[in-house]
Amino acid sequence: MNVSYDLLSVSIDAGIAHLRLNRPSKRNAINNTLVRELQTAFVNLPDDARVAVISGEGEHFCAGLDLSEVTEQSVAEGIHHSRGWHAAFDQIQYGRVPVIAVLHGAVVGGGLELAATAHLRVAEPSTFYGLPEGQRGIFVGGSGSVRIPRLMGVARMTDMMLTGRVFDAAEGQAAGLSNYLVGEGEGLAKAMALAARIASNAPLSNYAIVQALPRIAEMAPAEGLFVESLMSAIAQGDDAAKQRVRDFLEKRAGKVGKSS
Repeated sequence: MNVSYDLLSVSIDAGIAHLRLNRPSKRNAINNTLVRELQTAFVNLPDDARVAVISGEGEHFCAGLDLSEVTEQSVAEGIHHSRGWHAAFDQIQYGRVPVIAVLHGAVVGGGLELAATAHLRVAEPSTFYGLPEGQRGIFVGGSGSVRIPRLMGVARMTDMMLTGRVFDAAEGQAAGLSNYLVGEGEGLAKAMALAARIASNAPLSNYAIVQALPRIAEMAPAEGLFVESLMSAIAQGDDAAKQRVRDFLEKRAGKVGKSS
């Protein structure tokens, strides 16, 4: 199955939805149209989609906000614009399926905010990360102040915004911006291999992981532990989970071991 939007391409194969930012002449900078298309695509993922992969066409993942659309905004328009990004990006992080981002070239500003919505990030050596909002006289508005510090910490994000510091792929990996660092041109293949592995999990277990973990992290310990108990009981009560446990006990499933 293939779906084409104006600035986004979507294909579905073997339970994996591949969404490609398709604005290479603008380094996949995000404008209002692309934000709306991302939101629409994630809201309308087919029922057979088990995992989603986001990548960028051309030499860059995403160079951030298309500033040409916001130069003359009023304060009220700016708030509305930012909240539109929040709504779209919530559909990615808190949607129905786990999401993997494939990073290469520029992952800058709004591009880093988009990458931070994914549950896993695979980076290639060409990847570089920046938050130039401080030099532009603006502030992050696409959920970056909430999501990015959870990956790299407030101090590192502050440094990037105040000084314009750019992290290369290795620095980003060390700082927690990516989960995997692979060879040049190998990002999509790695993401697809991870997606296939994730797609083989019980759907309810995947859903609990991407929905509950970030919320529990924001709770007080006592409340978090109670929600953990609820999610554990719900997941264990699923018929698919019961069968998987039986398979393990009866030695029909592999044991935990090192994987690539």
